[in-house]
Amino acid sequence: MGRTNPTYRDALRAIEERWATFRRALRGHDQPRFDRLFEYAREHADASGLLNHQQPLLPALLSIDLEQEARLDDFEDRLTTLEESLQEPDQSDTSER
Repeated sequence: MGRTNPTYRDALRAIEERWATFRRALRGHDQPRFDRLFEYAREHADASGLLNHQQPLLPALLSIDLEQEARLDDFEDRLTTLEESLQEPDQSDTSER
């Protein structure tokens, strides 16, 4: 039988293992953030696997960027909603007069 190529998820797992020493050296509050970055990369593993890039770290980094962009969009939407609610005239003030 021929040798099979490792999947992108296997490559991503290997990258995470290579960075394990770096993770351990991080301060405790940064370790969950580091873990979250790899969660983001795993979220897009199907698309990254289809790319079949020679350097699997590059699609992982783009996947992380995509997830962070989505978080930024969510925060911007929430901020806009809060700003709009602050600009609306307070209904309780007008009803008491």
